[in-house]
Amino acid sequence: MSASRLYTSLLLLLCVLGFLVSVYAYHVEITKERDSSYRAMCDISAKISCSKVFTSRWGRGFGLIELVVGDHHHWLNQPNSVFGILYYMTQVVLGVFCPTVTAATMQLVISVTACLGCVYLAYILYFVLEDFCVVCVSSYIINAIILIVNILNLNLVKSNSRKSEGSRRKKEQ
Repeated sequence: MSASRLYTSLLLLLCVLGFLVSVYAYHVEITKERDSSYRAMCDISAKISCSKVFTSRWGRGFGLIELVVGDHHHWLNQPNSVFGILYYMTQVVLGVFCPTVTAATMQLVISVTACLGCVYLAYILYFVLEDFCVVCVSSYIINAIILIVNILNLNLVKSNSRKSEGSRRKKEQ
């Protein structure tokens, strides 16, 4: 299996897992908002509860968008899981359908941004909410691995680009 095929397979696997985790998080949040007695599978105890996290003010728009737009119900103030779903879809589109240096660079920048968001949310999770969210931590791990894979892929794409440029120059001579 070539390195680029391995990259594509690994990225797809990680993005499908991340997508599923995000869809589950969205389901839990929406169900909990509609039914306060709902108990999700990830609500293990008082200190290990994903629904507590998802329904907190930081569960929508990272707790920041509401501050900017001034309205909890503004269309930009979506559940964090919606941003996760968009992130994983973007990674797949760029990684699978656009194997260029520019796309790989964009993937890396987006991955770094996502991981910085994970660090921020992990801080909120542990120090502010004093909770442990299995779903959240799972997405943090998936995002960190995607970041590593994207770093390796950028190096691979750059190397392949240099090789193809070199062989093109030889043909021109």
